[in-house]
Amino acid sequence: MLELATKALLSGVIIAVVSEVAKRNPGLGALITALPLVSILAMIWLWGETGDPARIASYAQATFWLVLPSLPLFLVMPWLLRSGWGFWQALGTSSLLTFALYLALIWVLARFGIDL
Repeated sequence: MLELATKALLSGVIIAVVSEVAKRNPGLGALITALPLVSILAMIWLWGETGDPARIASYAQATFWLVLPSLPLFLVMPWLLRSGWGFWQALGTSSLLTFALYLALIWVLARFGIDL
């Protein structure tokens, strides 16, 4: 239980730091967000709990593939906001697009024998 609380606290600290930095410097906040800190922490925790290199490899490969459909969100949302859309509408629309792209990617990868 202590381990889970530590993970949650550390993850929360990362989000809080990014939020505070982004208020002062959006570019630096974006850089911190773009770093794969959460993925690295997850791999470290997964390694510590399982010691299973095959599991880590599968996790890392799945993370690579699943990052791809999330990338358009970071282009579509700013475009919608600059086009006069409200924040919640732009976020919702971008999120729905991302969800649809996840489903499409999973379907395409399965056709090539790649299971996530």
